[in-house]
Amino acid sequence: MKSILAMVLAFVATALCMASPALAADADAGAQVFASTCAACHIGGGNVVNSAKTLKQADLSANGKDTAAAIVTQVTNGNGAMPAFGNRLTAEQIDNVAAYVLAKADQGW
Repeated sequence: MKSILAMVLAFVATALCMASPALAADADAGAQVFASTCAACHIGGGNVVNSAKTLKQADLSANGKDTAAAIVTQVTNGNGAMPAFGNRLTAEQIDNVAAYVLAKADQGW
């Protein structure tokens, strides 16, 4: 019985250590940053510059941007027509935006 309990505790500890940074981020705070910084181009999860690169789940997956880490990299460094925001937003704000985008994509925008 003790070995089963030890295995369960080890599993829980491992799962907590492997939790994505987006889980620790604040999607509500990300919504505010998104509204003031991102919504001009990405209103409603769309993309006014390139309609194939929306923030909707299918496009995020197709473009390899369906993880918090990928979104953080995109927002921080920019790519293509998207400018870099790493010098305009804090790391915390970018993490929060990533959490917000993933949450909204999961909900279908």
